[in-house]
Formats: sequence, C-alpha cells, structure tokens
Amino acid sequence: MKQSIGQVAIVVSEYDEAITFYTSTLGFTLIEDTYIPEQDKRWVIVAPPNSTESRVLLARAANDEQASRIGNQTGGRVFMFLFTDDFWRDYKNYRSKGVVFVREPKEETYGTVAVFEDLYGNLWDLLQPKQLMQDHGMR
Repeated sequence: MKQSIGQVAIVVSEYDEAITFYTSTLGFTLIEDTYIPEQDKRWVIVAPPNSTESRVLLARAANDEQASRIGNQTGGRVFMFLFTDDFWRDYKNYRSKGVVFVREPKEETYGTVAVFEDLYGNLWDLLQPKQLMQDHGMR
C-alpha cells in the first residue's frame, strides 16, 4: 500500500493576494484556479516548483470562525515544512523578496533550517534535509 498527503488547506483572506504571494514571492506554481459558482468560492491549488505529491489549497475564509484562524492555524507552531535542495539559494531569494524570517538559519543534525512567515503570519520551516545535502555533495 502506498499513501501520501496530496493537499493541505491554508485559510486565507483573499484568493488573489494569496496567489500572488505563493507564486511571485515563494515561486510556487499555480496548478488550478477554478470558480465554483454554486458555492461562490474558488478551488485554488498551488505547489512548490517540481513538486509531484504535495500541494496547497488556498481556501478563503467563509465565516468569522474560519477568519479567526488566518495566520495562526497551529497556535503559533511551525505549520508547514518546505523542503529544498538548495537552502542558501532559496533563503537569499526569499529575503530579497521581503519574506520575514523569524528564526535565522541554523545547522541542525537533520539539516539546515530557518523559520519564515507567510503572507498571513503562518510559520514555515525552510529546510534542506541532511540527506538532500549529501545527495548534492554538501556537508
């Protein structure tokens, strides 16, 4: 049996500003943007470049309770883990585009990591796992 997590939903304020952040700032690919008239919502999916198994559903808050979770979907803990094959390339690129890092880069036993905020304040790890570093001839 093989299973994988295909999509994770992030509650957002507005579709277009979220699409812009994830595609223009983080470099994700817009996979789908379909309007669903009977629900007056859009089905918006983005994914990291060359990602084949994981995607992010940008879900606009539909009520006050959902809106209260925007930017704090995990109670202040890191919410998402963005793996990369070149930490320093992505770190420098994101910083140049104004991404706020709340924890600076650190070498850990499992890899190189820094924590950044998305458009709404959700915390993400930017992480180059040790195995990816070894696969690319890095220590």
